[in-house]
Amino acid sequence: MASRSGKKGSGGGRRRRPNRPESASGSSRDGGSRRAPRGRSGPGPERPPYPDQLEGRNLVLSALKASGRVRVIWVDEGARRNPKIDAIRKLAEERRCGWVEVSRDALDHISRADVHNGMIGFAEPLPSQTLKGVLDDLEKRGGTPFILLLDQVQYEQNLGAILRTAACAGVDAVVIPPRRGASLTPTVQRVAMGGAEQVPVVRESPLSALASLRRRGIKVVGAEAGSGQAYDREDLRGPLALVLGGEDRGLGPKVRERCDAIVSIPMIGDEVVGSLNVSVATGVLLFERVRQLRAD
Repeated sequence: MASRSGKKGSGGGRRRRPNRPESASGSSRDGGSRRAPRGRSGPGPERPPYPDQLEGRNLVLSALKASGRVRVIWVDEGARRNPKIDAIRKLAEERRCGWVEVSRDALDHISRADVHNGMIGFAEPLPSQTLKGVLDDLEKRGGTPFILLLDQVQYEQNLGAILRTAACAGVDAVVIPPRRGASLTPTVQRVAMGGAEQVPVVRESPLSALASLRRRGIKVVGAEAGSGQAYDREDLRGPLALVLGGEDRGLGPKVRERCDAIVSIPMIGDEVVGSLNVSVATGVLLFERVRQLRAD
């Protein structure tokens, strides 16, 4: 099952590229468009002074729609105009976001996710969230909590895919450890395709999060290979937290003992592979809840 899978699920070789620029300045902050100045060291202008780097047109568009955190957009000066670029530019103007035309080499030079599709957005960080804050807000709105807790998912591609699936399945928050495991890197946000904009990501100790969930009477269901209870035989309706372990180690013993139930996904022919990729297993479990809710 997913909790013991060591597979990344996606990826591939990373091409070599020059060192990234060390300084961070030189951005149009008034929403105007300009071409990158020539003659600077390196293939383009200095990196804008905003910590988040959003690579790809779809991700930049999602961030512009969801929030005002994008401050500067670099776009390939040779890119052909199309409806998506026009929509992004229109939103950028409305948000007073800088629009800077640069060479393809400049984008390749600064890219961290390696697939920028001719556009990189520089943004303020996502707002910090707490599980208590998310649950308090849900209670005020009369919502039914649906929380996903990840116990040390290591690979960026897996975390990004999980965030994308969580956004599609109506998850209210994804809880990840504060120090161990993957974080919201440019690769994670690119794979998530806007999922990180839609679903709050809370960095909190799994044990602390589980204590908060149990105090509020939220059912906690863990997933692990070998459980005698099939996932589709467990009631996943109502206030719920799903817990999945990391790719290599599964659920930790202290996390497992705090779950109200442990389920697994039955497999056929698992002698060689042994378990599902964690992002695939997460998708199966999230949409089993969706199926049960729709069946009511």
